[in-house]
Parts: sequence; C-alpha cells; structure tokens
Amino acid sequence: MENLWIVAAAGTQGQSEVPAEPVGKEQAITVVDSNAQAPGTEAAQKPQSSPYSMLIFVAAILIMMYFIMFREPKKRQKQHQQMVQSLKKNDRVRTIGGIFGTVVDIKGDEITLKIDEANNTKIKVAASAIGKNLMNEEK
Repeated sequence: MENLWIVAAAGTQGQSEVPAEPVGKEQAITVVDSNAQAPGTEAAQKPQSSPYSMLIFVAAILIMMYFIMFREPKKRQKQHQQMVQSLKKNDRVRTIGGIFGTVVDIKGDEITLKIDEANNTKIKVAASAIGKNLMNEEK
C-alpha cells in the first residue's frame, strides 16, 4: 500500500479540504465536489422516453385483452349455435355431460335423444346441452 487515497464529498457551500494524518510514505487528499459531474457523463445519461410510448403500450395491452376475453368466446358461441341449428333427426350427438344419443325430435330449445336402442330409452335435453355433433366427424 504505497498510495492511499482519501475521498471526501464537499458540501454545497464550496470545496473544503479534509485534514488527514500521514499514513505511509506518501500522503494524498482528494476533494470531490458533489455538485460537479464527472467528464463524459452527459453522454452516458439515457434519454427520457416519451409519455406517448407508455400510452401506446397500455392501449396494445387493452386490445389484446379484448380479443382474448370477449372476441374468442363470442366466436365459439356462434359456432355452437350454428351446430345446434344444423341438427336434424337421426344425428348422433354427445351432450356436455358425456351422454351419447341419437336425435329423435327437435322442438324449439328442447331436443329428445334416444340413448338406448334395446329399451327405447329417451331423454330430453336443452339445445345448449349438446356438446358435439358426431355425424360431422364421420363424414
């Protein structure tokens, strides 16, 4: 340790020297002004971003949320409604509860399904309970 540097921050009133006692062969006292900037720091500072960039970012997030939360479910609902409207007698369907059956009768929002051929068991379900038209898959 031949050289020992002591750095002290000067107050806002000006530069002041820091008294130091010798610590070795050589003694050095450095006074740093806290208000002064180091050379070359002006170029190192990053530029301020525009307030419009944050507004554009928030708008993009809102648009993505619209498509995810509102547009896709409406699209699926329309597809389901078209599938239910295209049902006809003798179509094989699966309900959302997992019951397989054959469409026997359609009256408004009520669909009669034949679920057992041997016992001629029928069940009435709401049109919204039809999950999938299996006849479309077989074609």
